Amino acid sequence: EVQLVESGGGLVQSGGSLGLSCAASGLRFEDYAMGWIRQAPGKGLEWVSSINWRGDSNYAASVEGRFTISKDNAKNTLYLQMNSLKPEDTAMYYCAAAWELIKLSRGSADHWGQGTQVTVSA
Repeated sequence: EVQLVESGGGLVQSGGSLGLSCAASGLRFEDYAMGWIRQAPGKGLEWVSSINWRGDSNYAASVEGRFTISKDNAKNTLYLQMNSLKPEDTAMYYCAAAWELIKLSRGSADHWGQGTQVTVSA
């Protein structure tokens, strides 16, 4: 059974940093594209970043240059380092896995984590 568990969310001041982690079980990172998708209050799902089996990464324009996605295949753990955080980054952040990377960029996935809340104060 596939399980994705996020951690690292919390409250941070504008301009601060947070690091998110996603621990996966029942799933091998080598077989999936992994990514982060977020949902702000009252908004729809928004793709944030993804990384393919080779380790190539992509970012939404809103976070490019501020966020960094990485993974450790041996530990089956996905990471998102978030720097220079803005109030508009406030959202529930979901770890996601997909057979095809393009699905993540569309805000879709084959497997979802439960989410971790990130709140950025002004």
